[in-house]
Amino acid sequence: MEERIQKVLSAQGLCSRREADRLIEEGRVAVNGRRAEPGTKIDVRKDVLHVDGKRVHLEKNVEKYYYALNKPRGYVTTLKDEHADKTVADLFADVDVRLYPVGRLDKDSEGLLIMTNDGTFTNLLTHPSGGITKTYRVSVTPAPVEEQLIELSTGVKLDDGHVTLPAKVRVTGTTGTEKGTLEIVLSEGHNREIRRMCEAVGLQVTRLKRTAIGPLKLSSLKAGEYRKLTSGEVSALRRSATVKTNKKR
Repeated sequence: MEERIQKVLSAQGLCSRREADRLIEEGRVAVNGRRAEPGTKIDVRKDVLHVDGKRVHLEKNVEKYYYALNKPRGYVTTLKDEHADKTVADLFADVDVRLYPVGRLDKDSEGLLIMTNDGTFTNLLTHPSGGITKTYRVSVTPAPVEEQLIELSTGVKLDDGHVTLPAKVRVTGTTGTEKGTLEIVLSEGHNREIRRMCEAVGLQVTRLKRTAIGPLKLSSLKAGEYRKLTSGEVSALRRSATVKTNKKR
């Protein structure tokens, strides 16, 4: 059975679909000796695939792995960043499978990150139509006032003109008027979105930690620790993303 080249690359655990698009656009992927195009289809049973001139031996049934990681601050989730001292892949040095992050957490942020070699699963959880929620604990200064909370929860116009979707925002603690701690639940994932949202309403983020992705919670994992997801957790994440997608149709 033929499948789109992007899907095959991600399903084989070689890269994410977004990364596959970039590799193809740069002319680094060939099928049967010919440069692949974005619409190229491939049959893993008989076609020959090369990436960067090296043959990739395609497997019909690639075992899938799913991990929850408590990402520490100081690590980047962009695995190809040549200038990064530390990437999240470094934390999985003893795992003999190439894993990719599902979504992003910027270098200064911490908390729950899913790592997997399942490109289809990654696409399901990160596609904009999925709308799977993500929960964050956010420390800000100064302590927020009611007007700022209302603006954060109803939608904020960011520096690039994008207006954020409504979010769930509640105050979980304050230190006088100097500091505040918020729980923010988002259903979209633009680059550094919470930091930019807070900045737009006059708040500075001093610490940001993701505590949940859909039904999956960070729980007791310590910084830098990871664990395998159970089959039930993987199924629950799939259902959560699928339900959100169906509601938008």
